[in-house]
Amino acid sequence: MSSAVNSPSGDSSPVDGFTGMHRTQNLSQAERAYLTLRDLILSLRLSPGSPVQEEPLTKELGIGRTPFREAVKRLQAESLIAIYPRRGSFVTEVNITDHALIADVRRQLEGHAAQRAAERVTEAERGELEELRELVEALPGEQAPIMDVDTRVHRTVYRCTHNGYLENTLGQYYNLAVRIWCLFFDRLPDVTDHVVEHGELLKAVIEGDTERADRIAVAHVDHFEHAIRQVI
Repeated sequence: MSSAVNSPSGDSSPVDGFTGMHRTQNLSQAERAYLTLRDLILSLRLSPGSPVQEEPLTKELGIGRTPFREAVKRLQAESLIAIYPRRGSFVTEVNITDHALIADVRRQLEGHAAQRAAERVTEAERGELEELRELVEALPGEQAPIMDVDTRVHRTVYRCTHNGYLENTLGQYYNLAVRIWCLFFDRLPDVTDHVVEHGELLKAVIEGDTERADRIAVAHVDHFEHAIRQVI
């Protein structure tokens, strides 16, 4: 069987799109395996329902068998991979009926995370958020940079909460939402405008405006949920 790792351009390099933000040479093999597999699934380069075959993927991605298996188990816990006895591992299907349920959780937690980030952000993190705000304002119209910037904004805000439990929980739900976004990206109107909304969110967090950060984050989830409902 040929590898399922394919980008729209035909480039099979694992450093495009989502994985481009990782400095994988500084990570453990287990973490690199997890991030690489996760991002291939989120970007649909490992498509829903496709087998996650150990031998071709470890060779193609330069990942050892033990860290690969650890990554598969971790992604199973995050509902991105399903493991079936005697059949193997498969990327989970995208269940569109779950979208409203995912949005319901994110609507509660995204605002809380933005509020906590605005309360707890450090001076160093303010500089990082300001750099992200500049990226948002100069956002091009192509899918890869749009989704890369969106991912970086969300994950950075989660990290600025300084609450690992909240960061991990939101990260998992964000991953599930991203797959749905990728699936319908070409059919969604005003995608760039959706990501540009992050500029005001980042500004509110930088300024420590907790109420405004909360309000903007919840509205952002609502806009996304509404846009997806319009096309499914």
